[in-house]
Amino acid sequence: VSVDVFMVRTMERSASINADQPQQPGTNGCCVKWRNWWGFWLLGLCNNFAYVVMLSAAHDILEKQESKNSTVTLAVGLRAGNSRNSSRYDCSPVSTGAVLLADILPTLFIKISAPFVIHKVPYGFRVLFCVAMAAASFLLVSFSFAVWLSIVGVIFASISSGLGELSFLSLSVFFNRNVLEGWGSGTGAAGVAGSLLYAGLIQAHLSPRTTLLIMLIVPFAMLASYFFLLVPEPSLPQWSSLILDKISKSPISGTVTEDRTMGPVTLQEKLAVTKGLLPFVIPLGLVYFAEYFINQGLMELLFFHNSSLSHAEQYRWYQTLYQVGVFVSRSSLRLKKFRKTCIFSLLQMVNAVFLIFAVLFQFLPSIWIVFGIILYEGLLGGVAYVNTFHFISKETESRYREFAMATSSVGDSLGIALAGAAAFPTHSYFCSL
Repeated sequence: VSVDVFMVRTMERSASINADQPQQPGTNGCCVKWRNWWGFWLLGLCNNFAYVVMLSAAHDILEKQESKNSTVTLAVGLRAGNSRNSSRYDCSPVSTGAVLLADILPTLFIKISAPFVIHKVPYGFRVLFCVAMAAASFLLVSFSFAVWLSIVGVIFASISSGLGELSFLSLSVFFNRNVLEGWGSGTGAAGVAGSLLYAGLIQAHLSPRTTLLIMLIVPFAMLASYFFLLVPEPSLPQWSSLILDKISKSPISGTVTEDRTMGPVTLQEKLAVTKGLLPFVIPLGLVYFAEYFINQGLMELLFFHNSSLSHAEQYRWYQTLYQVGVFVSRSSLRLKKFRKTCIFSLLQMVNAVFLIFAVLFQFLPSIWIVFGIILYEGLLGGVAYVNTFHFISKETESRYREFAMATSSVGDSLGIALAGAAAFPTHSYFCSL
């Protein structure tokens, strides 16, 4: 099967592909358009929120509890079990990459396997499952009495985020393409809101348990966004899809109803589409490998002893600035589009190499320089993400678009998983110096 039959088409076909997007004329159509835009914005915010909070709390999760009333440690019984070593980097006993792996490996597994079977599950069921997993993650980490239980909570957040991302990206093909702008901006906002809220409330001496329990409102906001804010197209698979599908294929009905535009795609076609996605997926994976290697492999080691901020506070604000950069760039799709995202892969790799030398030789004179670099790092990652999915949606035939959007989401997760694995030897090496 030729990949060209299924995947990336020349730009001359963009107009005909664009015509596949649902359009609602008139004032009411404009209202529906904006409701869906904000619906996807909220879905992006809620979907990534728990994931971001767990990464922002990674340093605290692995830090030894100094006292029962500590407000800097995630004082829900999380104990690393060993004190920090005497390294000049003030290392924790375990790399924050451990939390990253717990946060990304379930997502990666879901994104690799689910696109081939998930189309059989109506979107409503998927949303309910994601909401349940996200709520369970906050509750488990909040009331945890051991590190392993907190890691289970992190895994639940990963399952929710991974299934949600591939489902909502697939869901976007049933709406006007501008909902991708809302989705990208919302996922970026999740980073800022999650990291800022966590860092700010902990800095204000609010109990970490109380902070996480307050965040339980986010999964239920996802529920409201999907079921009450979005205005779906008739072609969207709903709760009754399975029943109607069985009726339409029943021998009694005498006919088989099949939508050739969004109908079933064969395994051979799916493999061909997957191969055609590689020029998009590989650059995205490289961008995310470099930036999460920085975030979970190097950020913890970029410790300035002469700063007024403690080590834990420095780490939390690194994460916050990174998320600000992601939010700004993921909201930029309406202003400027970049089809060739490989340039962002190169620039992000340069960032990673530069910061490796910065950690090794400690030549950066001020934490403010690191703040600027990390903000720039977030900008590169965000712009690569939104442009990748915009052009996949634009240049893929309508019949394969739902599968392509779900499958391509594996790119960033694969890069992040590899970064988490690379963080362990990096942490061990520097902490032995």
